[in-house]
Order: sequence, then C-alpha cells, then structure tokens
Amino acid sequence: MVATPHKAGFLELYSPKLVTVLKEGYGLTQLKADALSGLTVAIVALPLSMAIAIASGVTPDRGLYTSIVGGFIVSAFGGSRFQIGGPAGAFIVLVSATVAQHGLEGLLLATFLSGLLLAAVGLLRLGTFIKYMPYPVTVGFTAGIAVIIFASQIKDLLGLGLAEEPAPLLPKLQALAGALPSFNVAAIAIAALTIGLIAVTRRYRPLWPAFLIAVTMTSLIAALAGLPVETIGTRFGGIPQTLPMPRLPEFSYAQVAAVLPNAFAFALLGCIESLLSAVVADSMTGRRHRSNCELVAQGLANLASPLFGGICVTGNIARTAANVRSGARGPVSGMLHALFLLLFMLVAAPLAAYIPLAALAGVLAVVAWNMAEKHAFATLLRASRADAAVLLLTFVLVIFRDLSTGILVGFSLSVLLFLQRMAQTVDVESGLPLIAEDQADGSNGGERGRYDATLASDRDVAVVRLSGAFFFGAAGAVSMALDSIADQPNAYVIDLSAVSMLDSTGAATLNGFIRKAQRHGASVYLAGAARPLRRTLLSQGISRSKVYFRRSVKLALASIRKRTAAQTEAQTAVSA
Repeated sequence: MVATPHKAGFLELYSPKLVTVLKEGYGLTQLKADALSGLTVAIVALPLSMAIAIASGVTPDRGLYTSIVGGFIVSAFGGSRFQIGGPAGAFIVLVSATVAQHGLEGLLLATFLSGLLLAAVGLLRLGTFIKYMPYPVTVGFTAGIAVIIFASQIKDLLGLGLAEEPAPLLPKLQALAGALPSFNVAAIAIAALTIGLIAVTRRYRPLWPAFLIAVTMTSLIAALAGLPVETIGTRFGGIPQTLPMPRLPEFSYAQVAAVLPNAFAFALLGCIESLLSAVVADSMTGRRHRSNCELVAQGLANLASPLFGGICVTGNIARTAANVRSGARGPVSGMLHALFLLLFMLVAAPLAAYIPLAALAGVLAVVAWNMAEKHAFATLLRASRADAAVLLLTFVLVIFRDLSTGILVGFSLSVLLFLQRMAQTVDVESGLPLIAEDQADGSNGGERGRYDATLASDRDVAVVRLSGAFFFGAAGAVSMALDSIADQPNAYVIDLSAVSMLDSTGAATLNGFIRKAQRHGASVYLAGAARPLRRTLLSQGISRSKVYFRRSVKLALASIRKRTAAQTEAQTAVSA
C-alpha cells in the first residue's frame, strides 16, 4: 500500500514557531538562556544597526527603530526559532538609491509596500520557490553588494572632505580620488584601530562582542584625546531616547506607482536574505523553519517598521548565527533582543553622539569583507565556465547597474544554461536492448541496457528508446533523431521506460512522429510509460485508439509477432 503524502493545513503552515516552543514547554531555564542570548545579540546589533542606517543614507536612529520594531515582530510571528530581524547590509545599496531618488517618505512607502508583497508571497505559498535561486547568483550579488558597501565607506574611513558623493560606483571612485588630499589622519587611525580591535577580539575572544568593544574603545579614545573626527553628534545631532509615535507614510497613487519598482526589489531581496538566514539557522541546529510563515512575518515587520520611521527589515545571517551560538532556545531570544535595544536607546542614547563615524565605517568594512564570500567566489570561478559566467555577470551587473538587474539576469542565464544541460541528457537509441529478456520481468533490478542496432531480429520493426528529460528544450533534437531513422518499418516500438520527465512539448513532438508513422502505414507501440507520462500523453491526444501501450519492450514485440502471425494466417486463408 502506497502512503499518500501529508498535506499541511493552514494552521500548521502559518503557526509561528513561538507557539510551537510554548506548546513544547517553556520554563525559567529556557527564559534565562534566551535572555542571555538576546542580550548578546542586542550588543552585536547596537552598533551595526546605526552603521547600516548611516550607510543607507538615513539617520542612525532609524536603524535602531528597525531592529526594535521589526526584530520583535519577526521573532514573535516568524517560522524560524532563531531568526533575528533588523536592517541588513545587503539592503544598503537599494535603500540609499531609494532615498536619493524618492526621499525619506518614498523610502518609508516603498518599505510598507514591500511588506504587503512579502506577506502576499507567504500567503500564496511561494516561499518554497526561493530555494531555487542558483548558488552562483547568490554568491555574485552578495559579493557585488560587499564591494559597493566598502566603496560607500571610503569617505568616512579616510575622513575625506567630500560634500557630495555620487551613487554610481565609477563616478563615486572618481570623486573620492579627487578628494584624497583632504584625508584626516585621526579618522584613518580610528578606522584602522576599529578594524584591528575587531580582528584581534574575534581571533582571541570569539565569544566577546567585537563590534561593540571596538566602537566603545575608539569612541573613548576619540573623546578623551579630543581627536578632530566627525561623530554621530556632529553630523546628526545625536539619537532620540524614545520611539516616535506611529504614523502611516504619506502616499498617493502617483507616489505608489513611482516607488513600486523599489518595493518589488525590497521584497525580492527580503525573500532571499530572510530564507537564506533561516536555512543557516536550520543547518546549525538541525531544526526546520516554515518558509511561508517566515515570509508573512517579514511582511508584517516591514509593514510595522516604517510606521515608526524604520527602514527595511530582513533576517540577518550574522545576528541569527550569533543568536544560535549564544544558546538561544527559541523566538523569545529575538523578542528580548529587541527589548534590550529599546532599553539601550532609552538609557544610553546621549552617549551615541560621541561615536566616530570612522569607527562605524570600520565596522561596515569588516561586514563587507565577511559578506564577500571570497572562498566561494574563487571556487565557482574554477568550477565550470557556466558557473563562472553566471557569477561574473551577476557580480558586474550588481556593481555597475543595480541589484535587481543583476539577480534577474543572473537567474535567467542560469535557467538557460540548466535547460541546455538537461537537453543534452536526452538520448535516442535504436535497435534492441542487450538485456531485453531481463527487462520484461524486472530480474535485472531496474538496470538499463545499451541498445544495439545489430541485434534487431525483425527489420520490419524499429525499436527506439528515449531516455532523460523529454521537454521543450530537447524536443527539436529528439524530433530530428526520430526522423533520421532510415528504414520505414511496419511497426515502431518506442521505449519510454527511461524517460524521467515529459512535458506537453515533448508529448506533441511524439504525437507528430506517431501521425507521420501512421501515414506510412506503420503501427506504433509505446512501452514502459509510467503513469505520469501516460497522463501527459493522453492529455495531448495520444490515446489507445492511436497507439498500443505495453508494459515493456518484450511484451510489445510479442504483440507485434502475434499480430503479424494473425495477419499472415488471414492472408493464407484468403488465398486458399
């Protein structure tokens, strides 16, 4: 008896992991572990949230709003036990471009619309399709984002006096090169010290919050020594100590139409980043996330974040990994991380004014270095020409065009290359199988023998085996191979037992060959077609009135011999 696959219901698909964890039993021990991990992640997220916000072209407080509001919702309603939500480095390019193009209100509206799109993707159960994003595309766009992030931090790393910095990479580099004489030695020293402290801390004390330690130390040095470096206070005037009152972004039909492409880009990247992060958490813990539930939670977070002035929310791989390594037991850790950040803002916001921008630039330089996936990049370059082409095309387009174009073009090229590879796996062989006798009763254990034309015992019967995926990409090659059969026999046996997949184009191609054979007076036998293949054939009009279906080549040949013998007897009787 064949077991039918279990179909998950709505509640099973969209029940947050928080509910699952509470049902399993949640006590004081779990709360202590989650509180400690939540505090650890909050310490990591504090400088990162501000640094990402500044690099995105908005004030640092908006990064904190994003982590507090969005992070709480992602953990409370998400489909992953350990996902940590907040602003991510991958969004810096898109967010800064949206701010430059549509202003802050346009950014908030695009973020809100992306929340609707993400929730819709989750509710339509499309989250499972994100796993089909090719690995070279993921590595390519991640490396491209890393290059852009680092380029965006050169100004603050060197303390350059550049009033206006172009967004495109080449003009940006030209402007930075022209401003090099204005470098600030103190800023360079602070940035270098920040990077050095992060590297040393991670090397010798990997469990310590390297980012916070580096930013705190360099801020103290800059303040006590009176170094002439730009700080959060001098550029932004500090950080508010409270969350703003929620309000809807200003919008009109024209504004919605203008920012909708940005919203689609946010949603696309949000799907990829959040589910990649959830997969990383699964690989570290052995758990399984609910992808569609996670996307609904990401949608809710992106709906709520702009109400409080926050920017795009997504699952963050680095913070999620830190959450797992810190001993988190469930989503409560992520919720507490958001509450700890709120507490930090309420208590210590005035101190943030002393943080040097060069220190935050150093933090983002490290983030960009880690994002680049240098080993994976080099491996893919050596793997194959196809993977290298997809990788480099995605990488170059992300850097010199934009993120959405890079992902879409890289994905499209990957699909075309995949179809080409699949088409090359289709094979057409004629003759008789070397193990035809074994094939009929299955005694060979399912092994497929090679076909050999010299074994054909009846020249009036052509036996042809199709193998591989017979789909639209291979239809032309299969059609040519079938038409190239030199003889015109009285019967064809087409062995479909090795066909792994048949689409409507393949079935239509086969139907065309059958009609052609029948015009020449030949009968056609289809052998070994599995049930899914038969359904496709029947849907294309290849019915039992046109062809003979048999379970194996041996049975088809036996039917032909029996039919031929009957015809011979009938002819003999008539002539007698």
